[in-house]
Formats: sequence, structure tokens, C-alpha cells
Amino acid sequence: MNGRWRLALLALAALLLAPLIWSVASALPPFGAPEAAYGPAVNALLPGARNVSNMVAAVNFDVRGIDTLGEESMLLCAVVGAVVLLRGRRGEDRGDRAGRVPGRPIVERDDATILACRIAALLVLLFGAYVALHGTVTPGGGFQGGAIAASGLLLVYPGEDYSCWRALVPGTVLTVIEGAGALIFVLAAALPLAGGHAALANILPLGTWKDLYSGGVMVVVNFAVALAVVGGFGLLLIEFMEETRAPEEDPVPDEEDR
Repeated sequence: MNGRWRLALLALAALLLAPLIWSVASALPPFGAPEAAYGPAVNALLPGARNVSNMVAAVNFDVRGIDTLGEESMLLCAVVGAVVLLRGRRGEDRGDRAGRVPGRPIVERDDATILACRIAALLVLLFGAYVALHGTVTPGGGFQGGAIAASGLLLVYPGEDYSCWRALVPGTVLTVIEGAGALIFVLAAALPLAGGHAALANILPLGTWKDLYSGGVMVVVNFAVALAVVGGFGLLLIEFMEETRAPEEDPVPDEEDR
């Protein structure tokens, strides 16, 4: 399909969807209108019922916990699908040598770049852990903290060479971390069911208001999400970096094999 056909298809889709978009937009409440009852109800009930001060985490891990479990399952499936597709297309014969673009020079790393990346990677990893651990107390949570920590893993690469980066960020460990996070989340939902409670029921002590470990099962689920996100995003980073590697050269055949 050439460019003209694509533009024509885009125009047709916009024409068909325009009435639907306008109907939804016109049905929205006006700017400054009173908020819906859902938010005030959550703010009034959950702080005392769950001893947490982050209402977003309370909704994600308690009120709509099953929805969050489905979302994490989708993330797991998406990462597995991306890994299978990328490895299936390029194969497993990638080495440590970077792929070369003709005419593009190789620029050596400056000492300032190496130092800045090493410091920034450590700070970002620590900040990601902080955001994940305080998920039930302050804005943040396992997903946000896991995404930040995974970006810290990527910062290791500009400061080191590829082989060192792969040694510090092993794919097998990230696979185990992602799978462990998903398994912990499933067990947090299934074990209460085995005891006759609702899925993701807070059967653990709720802790103290604004305490780091308040929220009962929400603390466990928040930790599980952090593990799954770090492992999943880390695996994606590895696969994307593998795409930049040059294939291993075939060994020169011996005289007997020619």
C-alpha cells in the first residue's frame, strides 16, 4: 500500500469516527463540574479500612485488584511474545561485536560519560526501589518503581561496554524475577480463595496508618508488580540491545570440509 492509499484510508477512518468522537466529547461534564462519587467514596472508606494513604494503590491492588492481575498477565504475555518474535527472527548467533553502519565513525566513551552513567545508574536504581517500597504510603508503587529501576539498568550500558553490561544484567536472572513476580501475584489472589475468602482479600495484618508495611496483602502485591515490571522491562532491553549486535562470523572450514 503506497502513501496515497494510506492517507485515503486515514481520511476515511477519521470521517467515520468523527461523529463518535464528538458524541463522547459532548457528553463529558463541563470544566469545573463536580467530580463523580467514586473518588470521594474511595477517599472516605479506604484509608480507615485498609490503613493506606495512597488511594491509587488501594484501588489498583484492592478495589480493582483482579483487573490489575489481568493487566500484569497481559504484560507478561507481551514480553514473552516480543522475546519469541525477536529471537525467532534473528536467531541465537549474536556475539559481543556491535553491528556497524557504513560510514558512521565509532566514538570512544569520554571519562565524564562513564562517570556520569555509573553515578546516574545507581541513583536511578535506588530511586526506583524507593518508589516501589513506598507504594502504599506515597504516590508511586510497584509498576512505577519497577519502570524506573529498569531504566537504571539501561543506564549501565553507556558507561560500560556491552559484555560488561550483559554480565551485570543477566537475562536468566531477569526471567526468574519476572516469573516470580507474576507467581507471587497469582498466589496472593489464590491463597485467600483456598481459605474461603475473596480473591486478594486482606488476610494479613493491615499495619499502622502511613507505615511502610501497611495495607496487608497490598504490600505483597505491590512487591510482586515491582518484580514483574523490572524483569519484563529488563528482558525487553536485552532483546533490543541484542538487535544491535553483529552476527557471529562462520568459522573458516578446514580443507577436509571444503
